[in-house]
Amino acid sequence: MGKPTGFQEFNRELPGKIAPEARVKNYNEFVGLYTADKLNEQSARCMNCGIPFCHSGCPLGNIIPEFNDAVYRKNWVEAYEILSSTNNFPEFTGRICPAPCESACVLGINKPPVAIEEIEKHIIEIAYEKNLVKPMAPIIKTGKTVAVVGSGPAGLAAAAQLSKAGHAVTVYERDDKPGGLLRYGIPDFKLEKWVIDRRIQVMEADGVEFICNTEVGKDIAADELTRRYDAVVLAGGSTIPRNLPIPGRELKGTYFAMDFLKQQNKRVSSTEIKAEDILATDKDVVVIGGGDTGSDCVGTSNRQGARSILQFEFMPQPPKERTAAMPWPSYPMVLKTTSSHEEGVQRHFGINTKQFLGDDQGNLRALKVTDVTWETDFLGRPTKFAEVEGSEREIPCQRVFLAMGFVNPQYDGMLEALGVELDERKNVKAKEGVYRTNVSKVFACGDMRRGQSLVVWAISEGREAARKVDEFLTGHTLLESKEAVNFYEQAF
Repeated sequence: MGKPTGFQEFNRELPGKIAPEARVKNYNEFVGLYTADKLNEQSARCMNCGIPFCHSGCPLGNIIPEFNDAVYRKNWVEAYEILSSTNNFPEFTGRICPAPCESACVLGINKPPVAIEEIEKHIIEIAYEKNLVKPMAPIIKTGKTVAVVGSGPAGLAAAAQLSKAGHAVTVYERDDKPGGLLRYGIPDFKLEKWVIDRRIQVMEADGVEFICNTEVGKDIAADELTRRYDAVVLAGGSTIPRNLPIPGRELKGTYFAMDFLKQQNKRVSSTEIKAEDILATDKDVVVIGGGDTGSDCVGTSNRQGARSILQFEFMPQPPKERTAAMPWPSYPMVLKTTSSHEEGVQRHFGINTKQFLGDDQGNLRALKVTDVTWETDFLGRPTKFAEVEGSEREIPCQRVFLAMGFVNPQYDGMLEALGVELDERKNVKAKEGVYRTNVSKVFACGDMRRGQSLVVWAISEGREAARKVDEFLTGHTLLESKEAVNFYEQAF
């Protein structure tokens, strides 16, 4: 590595952030950048560990030690080439990925891991600054056409790779702009939308066509795609949110998290909202769900000027450090305090919501809740819960956001018209590593196939599905896959 003793000399440091009381006044990103010296120090912490478990921790198989070494040597062309060989969109993952690679970092066994995610973001931003990010589609085309349905991270990755292989790619998106969850799910304070627009411009220069405001199965017949194109890739995501069907669910003031977040993203982009305004301003807010979507609701509610914010989680509070049930290098399910939590929220674990309570006008006024306790197995994992007797109480609130995840893709419309088979979880049935559905020349990838997951998994699925589509269309493929790791391990 560039500095063999770097992990002993330098501690993990992250870029500075704007103070919570200042950043909640707008929807801008608030994480800074390293100075040149700090970036050099942080890349120097990557140790010559022998077996880089970070490779397996990353769903994309990013070649992390090699690009860290290139960063240390300030060889930005090499760093960008290594990173982009496995990751189409480092500008996305460098901002919003939970960084499972860092959980698998060997240095992380007894010290804070290498700041891989931040280094990744710096590589791509420097690459844009130095005009290294350019169209890559070949001049000579294959003559084959592919339709990609959905422009989230899986669809964008599939489209980018298929264009790189020389196919003519058309992406269909039912929203007004491409990006899917990246644009209308993740708040601007985590991912400003010019970052997406910048990448879309590169893809358009590569020849990818984006057709927005078009829902397949509604605005255009699904079977028209199978007639018009040589292959179809379904990448529409897992879009049906998990509901909480308890008494009072119909009261005004109870909303799905994504409806709330999507509206605010549209406000920031000055896009027309054609539905009832969902606002947390001057309201007592309860967010039900302890994951990233719930955290995004907290950050958005703070920026809208909520009077108070509570976040409820049905499960018990996770441990602060790894336990025997989550050994290194597995991803640890430990207590996570996000930047949104830093901005102000009261978090409660082991809470069961029993009923939504309303006033005479049908508006939400409170929740009826109880505490729950959990039995655990010998590894400390929760297995069975029981309500705490006498703990039932009312929690005053006028807004509840349900952030309990997604259950499956929308079946009505495109999937029903195509007649694709579903698996036992009601996702599109397509075997991993094959990505082909039961319908001729129709493939599936991302959350629509594997269920709700991470952006980095969606990109990985899109890339791998593109390889299989390329093989289907031409009989072979030169598109990179996770096997590229082996090449770079031998070459550097």
